[in-house]
Amino acid sequence: MKKLILVRHAKSSWEYDVIDHERPLKKRGYDDANLVAEYLKKEKLNIDLVLSSDAVRTKTTANVFIENLDIDSTKLHLDHQLYDFSGENFIKTIKSCDDTVNTLMVFGHNHAITWFVNTYGSQLIDNVPTSGVVVVCFNIKKWNELHSGETLQTIFPKDLK
Repeated sequence: MKKLILVRHAKSSWEYDVIDHERPLKKRGYDDANLVAEYLKKEKLNIDLVLSSDAVRTKTTANVFIENLDIDSTKLHLDHQLYDFSGENFIKTIKSCDDTVNTLMVFGHNHAITWFVNTYGSQLIDNVPTSGVVVVCFNIKKWNELHSGETLQTIFPKDLK
């Protein structure tokens, strides 16, 4: 059994003259990420590995969750392949995970996140919002056997306010 916790990066700021990859979070992004992470803390998850896009907004979001969930920071691995909007590299990255990882947390971007949960999860979601979390469980032993799973939980900032 494998569990995947997908997190869309928090709300980013457009007020700086930087390339897309370098956009930081805005205040609302930090607030929402902290809100969702605090809620997720109640789940007492045992996360084996955290993967994140190397974009500033995504790795910053990952760090907010890591801090709130008391995850060992050495479990975080940045991967440029997750700076993906179509989902092609996103799925390749997940399928290539070591099979000793049972609970994987991945921080990424839309459209890849929403595409993934609608392709592999059991619940149709129009749009995973910024700071949104979707947990999907798979009845597999190896990540490269990935196929349809069961959407266990969605946690969106608007539902917690």
